Amino acid sequence: MLQAINLSHSFEYPLFSEVNLDIKAGSTTAIVGASGSGKSTILHILSTLLKPKSGEVIFGGKNLYSLKDDELLKIRRQDFGIIFQAHYLFRGFSAGENIELASILSGQKIDKNILERLGIAGLMSQKASELSGGQQQRISIARVLAKRPKIIFADEPTGNLDSHTAADVMSVLCEYAKEQSSALVLVTHDERLAGQMDAQFGLENEKLNQIRG
Repeated sequence: MLQAINLSHSFEYPLFSEVNLDIKAGSTTAIVGASGSGKSTILHILSTLLKPKSGEVIFGGKNLYSLKDDELLKIRRQDFGIIFQAHYLFRGFSAGENIELASILSGQKIDKNILERLGIAGLMSQKASELSGGQQQRISIARVLAKRPKIIFADEPTGNLDSHTAADVMSVLCEYAKEQSSALVLVTHDERLAGQMDAQFGLENEKLNQIRG
């Protein structure tokens, strides 16, 4: 489904080199590492948000970074779902309108069962600005799933949630990947969450090593 081939990147200093990943349909994968190690940068590269210094990201048989901007935008809109640590909701919109916008752009219907599973079905008429941080995070996750993406890229998606709600959210994301033959790529510092994934990789000393899976 998605392949990373010999990725490298640096800012003022080298972050990583020779990163290789093979993400398959229906799989869940975690990348763990210390703060500042570059794990979020890998996620940004895989999800088309940041061009690597070298290497390729292959999706649909094509190197994403050889495509034109409008082709990348189409993939980002229709095939990829990105869950950030920040919510990026439209604060003047209601919760329902935030989710509906993603549904309209992708041409997909909203799965009301997901709203129930995330515990947000009763929040649809409330303004995003009126919601707690945890509620906003769950709305942002529902907005991503409303697109029915082929790959979900999640950067610390449960950082604003209590442990019980976090477990429910991760269950929803993992089940989505399995049921839809999609894939979940998770970046986290939480070893407990990483342990729930099919495969786990660790980023350390500028190298990405497979821990299990």
